[in-house]
Amino acid sequence: MAPSETARRNHDELFPGQLPALAVTDPELVDVFSNFAFDEVLSHGKLDTRTRLMVQLASLIASQAMGEYRALLGAALTVGVTPVEVKELVYQAVPYVGMGRVSDFLHATNEILREHGVELPVPGQCTTTPKDRGEKGLAIQKEIIGAERIDDMRAAASADEMHFQDYLAGNCFGDYLTRTGIDVPRRELLTLSMLVSLGGCEPQVKGHILANLNVGNSRGLMLDVITQLLPYIGYPRTLNALRVLNETVPASNAG
Repeated sequence: MAPSETARRNHDELFPGQLPALAVTDPELVDVFSNFAFDEVLSHGKLDTRTRLMVQLASLIASQAMGEYRALLGAALTVGVTPVEVKELVYQAVPYVGMGRVSDFLHATNEILREHGVELPVPGQCTTTPKDRGEKGLAIQKEIIGAERIDDMRAAASADEMHFQDYLAGNCFGDYLTRTGIDVPRRELLTLSMLVSLGGCEPQVKGHILANLNVGNSRGLMLDVITQLLPYIGYPRTLNALRVLNETVPASNAG
């Protein structure tokens, strides 16, 4: 088996003049993976290249796949993902994946950006202050998740755990989701990609499928994202995500 012409062309778009790193030692696996990831899977759906690479980068952070992340980050910069967009997707990983998992990826990102001639820090994208982060965060949380659902969650929280609801509003949404640099619909695709890739987050995956619908992302778009994650996260997590998607917005109700 050899890479198809389509796989070769799509690979060259991302990695011009570069052979896959394992082409010499593991040529059969490279051929199988290339034909699947860069031909068969890419033939499905309508994700533009920049969005595809951004959701894959978010997924790789959640999966702790540093080597593949470094390779795809270079490809993303090659096809026009901006340094601000790169930084924003890494920053957004912090509330969903945790700084313990994100820190090494942030250092690697800075290294690769410098290699590409990017001056750091990139322009800031913060839109809140310590005084208004809670108010603005709650507002965008209600916009994304739904006002009634957030009101119900806050009303149902016991007094000794109410601080978690405040953290969600002020920190998760106020500190991160209010930032510019990436619009809200694309941020929700990034969040979905991270949650799917973490595994064991099915309740949160369901919540953010609904959130994606709230911000205008269709079942078809989410299905395209899950499809493009498959080569990097494997079948179990992909099929778990597909099950939750079907339970939440069945194909017959997709419109």
